[in-house]
Amino acid sequence: MSRRSKPAKRIPPMDPIYNSVDISKFINRIMRRGKKSLAERIFYTTLERIQERTNEKPLEIFEKALQNATPLLEVKARRIGGSTYQVPIEVKADRGFALSSSWLIAAAKKRSGKSFVDKLTNELIDASNGQGQACKKREDTHKMAEANKAFAHYRY
Repeated sequence: MSRRSKPAKRIPPMDPIYNSVDISKFINRIMRRGKKSLAERIFYTTLERIQERTNEKPLEIFEKALQNATPLLEVKARRIGGSTYQVPIEVKADRGFALSSSWLIAAAKKRSGKSFVDKLTNELIDASNGQGQACKKREDTHKMAEANKAFAHYRY
């Protein structure tokens, strides 16, 4: 372990349209090979399509989708006395956002459809309704943590 102090947490600049740090983090997750303008175009087009389909505020649907996909518990492998236990631990807010956003993007990529914009639109709408692969992944993570509750005393 390093004895130095922890580095300061870097927060990306807010996105220019909605003035939200969460959106800029999500756009950075979508981004591949440094093509941020393409990632921004994908995300903002997705929000426009959500507006067309649901006639609700797209920002609220995005936030609800993130909230529904964010896990509260996860399991971490912990090796004790030659045995490896899956120890349930609580998820911090930053880690929860990172997990939910990556799960949403991965679930959108796995969907069938033509463009990534359509896939992401459908996944965000489903996640805001509590359905979809990202929400299923959250439920599976919670079930695993619940099943291994007996090893909670090994928490570190």
